[in-house]
Amino acid sequence: MTDTDLRSDAAGRLFSRPAAVASCLGFVLIGMLQSLYGPAVPGLREEFGLSPAGAGLGLSLHFTGGVAGVLAFNAIHTRISNRALLGASYGLMALGATGFALAPEWPLALAAAFLCGLGFGGIDYGLNQLFAGGFGNRSTAMLNVLNAHFGIGAVLGPAVVAWLGPDEYPYAFGACAALAALLVVLGSRGVRTKEETGSPAESAARGGLGLSRLLLGFLVLYILNVGVEAGVGGWEPTHLETVGYSATVAASATSVYWLMMTAGRFLVVPITLRYSPERILTVCAAGMTVCLLLARVKGVAPVAYAGVGLFIAPVFPTGLPWLNRALPQARRAGAWVIAASMTGGVAAPPLLGVGIEASGIHAVPWLLTALSAASLAATVWLIRLTRRFVD
Repeated sequence: MTDTDLRSDAAGRLFSRPAAVASCLGFVLIGMLQSLYGPAVPGLREEFGLSPAGAGLGLSLHFTGGVAGVLAFNAIHTRISNRALLGASYGLMALGATGFALAPEWPLALAAAFLCGLGFGGIDYGLNQLFAGGFGNRSTAMLNVLNAHFGIGAVLGPAVVAWLGPDEYPYAFGACAALAALLVVLGSRGVRTKEETGSPAESAARGGLGLSRLLLGFLVLYILNVGVEAGVGGWEPTHLETVGYSATVAASATSVYWLMMTAGRFLVVPITLRYSPERILTVCAAGMTVCLLLARVKGVAPVAYAGVGLFIAPVFPTGLPWLNRALPQARRAGAWVIAASMTGGVAAPPLLGVGIEASGIHAVPWLLTALSAASLAATVWLIRLTRRFVD
């Protein structure tokens, strides 16, 4: 990196070093919160007398709030500062997690889960959007570091519930509430406000068919990738058990898949400093597709699924800087793809279930390979579009 690059990199930063550390802690928090609902189901069922489906509504309301939070905070971001966005989001999570921990009735707990989701969506949107352009030439690397901390939280959450016991889930949510309250005070310090460039006229000039096709391409790319991510996480254990692995091995292999996603985001950091997001995403999509084809072979299926986790890990954070470069005037673009990723994560497992009912469990790798191959095709198509309309 040249001296000019270093000066440009420093000038483009929105975060001080303590603010970047606090932001990574914020992603540990949202990863942990999202992962608590599942392990807490036995405790919730006993506490409120719920069916399994009823207990699962907590996570559904959390995700619903997450989508609403992304879109709502995006809509008001032009009228509030970056610090206000982050502070309000952490505050909503603190209130929601406290409410879920203390709720005396299930409807109140569901309302608290939705409130918690609103804050979750604000942090997911706000930090991803700000990190995408907030570190100059190192933004792609920092986005991968940020999202890797989400994985740390997602692994930590179930471990905490296992240690406390499902009946003691309020203490886990209470700990998250305390951390969120601390981040209300500390999480936005050192976050600067960056002036927007460009005018509405310039945005309109860059709009039209080219912008619409680019945004559509990124939406398709993110939906497909999250479909693969959620599909493997949801159906890998069932597939492995069907082909002859024990339930313990299948569960352990799925845990390794999620751990590889976390590791992959740290491992890709030095690669992002040398290669473009487009090249990284192309390799990732190709690697995912090959690994899913190998998952058809019983002897290597657990390792193949772990490989999917490694290759899919950089896609979400690495694609955002590419999106910002391709559509610099489209302020809502980042929010739409983040919201699409959330809805894709909710919709993919049941939709795959329909295909599995028609074709059988053995079709899981084939169905996921089809999604991954479509993701590779979308990546290649986006590269051609960005060269045509941007470069």
